[in-house]
This record gives sequence, structure tokens and C-alpha cells, in this order.
Amino acid sequence: MSEYTAKDFKKGQPRWCPGCGDHFFLASLHKAMAELGVAPHDTAVISGIGCSSRLPYYMNTYAMQTIHGRAAAVSTGFKVANPKMTVWQISGDGDGLAIGGNHFIHAVRRNIDLNMILLNNRIYGLTKGQYSPTSPRGFVSKSSPYGTVEDPFCPAELCFGARGRFFARAVATDAPGTVAVLKAAAVHKGASVCEILQNCVIFNDGTHASVYSKEGRARNAIYLEHGKPMLFGENKEFGLMQEGFGLKVVKLDENGITEKDILIHDAHCLDNTLQLKLALMEGPDFPIALGVIRDVEAPTYEEEVHKQLDEVAGKKKYRNFRELLVTNDIWEVK
Repeated sequence: MSEYTAKDFKKGQPRWCPGCGDHFFLASLHKAMAELGVAPHDTAVISGIGCSSRLPYYMNTYAMQTIHGRAAAVSTGFKVANPKMTVWQISGDGDGLAIGGNHFIHAVRRNIDLNMILLNNRIYGLTKGQYSPTSPRGFVSKSSPYGTVEDPFCPAELCFGARGRFFARAVATDAPGTVAVLKAAAVHKGASVCEILQNCVIFNDGTHASVYSKEGRARNAIYLEHGKPMLFGENKEFGLMQEGFGLKVVKLDENGITEKDILIHDAHCLDNTLQLKLALMEGPDFPIALGVIRDVEAPTYEEEVHKQLDEVAGKKKYRNFRELLVTNDIWEVK
């Protein structure tokens, strides 16, 4: 494996608002790529339209900004045509889940080996502040001046409902946490969905305030690790236990509860019931789950397509177009 630095993947000067979560994520992506050791010329970054979708301009890799909502569709075609390339697909919550929602769920369902990044700031930033598919009910915006009367999408729920095999979540300001999930997504073979919680300082400032600071994450988030007990809190004094078909928060050393009573995270479990419950947890009653929530192996779309092509080609009498022409009955015109 070759050694790279984050600088090897950098290009240009980002043109985002100061304080935008895209700056934090871009730095983490550069670092993750360097640590993965995949060469820039073996990497492609493909996006749609939106603030976050400007990211390909700042990558020293193959890169392409496509049209609104079509990042997953273009990434699918690119990966199938170039199966050895590492493909990162970048979308915002509007680009990826509104006009691009259909492409999103089918890319996940097909299990195409894409690293699908959903930068979620719960707003349309580029078009100046309309509510998005992830904006909460009652959210006041330019397109919902009296508060939206819609319930939002939960990206994890969409991913799991589309038979997703990998889902992870990180906060843009948490560089170590973001780098860790990006590396895990890249190692996973198949459609990897990473939800990145980030801030829009202009149109939706503070939307993820409870976990945007290190202190906030210590109090209000749980970092899930496969095979490790589900503990959280500033001193790991809280944990998660099963209660009926749901979860409950408990405090260690109260009512005789010890670490042995705490649930162990199993990201590789084929049954996603508990993983989905973890992904859907919200404050203030529950911590927000960060890290790799689901990571299950399954055949990938592009591998199966090329395997099928090889099998069919092996049964044919011809290997190219010229041989095809002379395979069947032919005659010569004089």
C-alpha cells in the first residue's frame, strides 16, 4: 500500500461560508483517503447539486459534479463501468433524499459498491433556506413561513428499508469520528451510507447543537463499536438495556446494574431490528447513535453483473464483433 498525505488529495480553495460544516467534512475526507492508501488516480468523487455538491472541485482525484439528484445514478454507471475504482458519492439531504430519493433507495437496494455520503444540515442552503426532507415538523423556513406540517425522513430508516447493508453516522466537527466511519465505509464492499450531521451557519444554525461540540457529544451521544458494550456519558456511567421490544437508558451501579447487563453492539447481525432502533434514538430521552451502526456482507451489484457477463461470454462462439459476423450464415456478393 502506498503512503499518501491529506495534501495529495487537496485541490483548490473551498468557497463555502465560514463555519460551514462542509469545511470540516472535506478535511476529514482528505485525511481518510490518505489513511486508506488508495491512489488519487484510482478514486472518483461524484456529486449532485447543492452547497455540499461543490466538494468534487476540491478533490485531486477524478471528480464530477452532475445534475440535481442524479449523483447516485451517475455513480452507479461509473462504478459498473470501472469496478476497480473507489467511488465516493456526495449528496446533501435535499439533493440526495428529495429529487434524488428514488436513485438513493435503488442504489442501496442493488448494493452497488459506492461510498454514499449524505451531508445532512436539514435545509436547502444553496437556494437560500427552504425546508428539506429532513427538516423537523414545525420548522419555519422561507418555504414554510408558518412551520412545515410534514414529518421528516430519517436517513437510517430509508437505508434500512431499502435493504441497506451499511449505515454509519458522524458529526462534521468530530474529525476522529468522521474519519473512522469513512474508512469503515470504504473497506465495506457494497453500498455504504454515511450520514454526516453538519451545520448551516446561515439558514439553519444550531440544528445539531446537542452533539456539535465535544462536550455535547460526551453528554448526548453514544459511540457504537462492534462487540463493545453500549455505554455512554461523560464517565461512561450510562448504558442501554433492552426493555420489551424497545430500549431503555440505565445508570450503572443503580439497582444492581453492572456493565454485564448492558447490551453489546452487533453491527454484523443480519437482522436489523436492534440496529434500526439504535439509529432512530433521539434526545433528550436517548443519546444520538454515532459510529458504524450496521455492517453486513452481501454480494455487490457490479460484481454480479460482470460475473454474469463472463458466464454468458464463455458460452458464446464469438469473442468480438468480427467473429460475431462470421458466426452465422454468410454469403459473398460479387
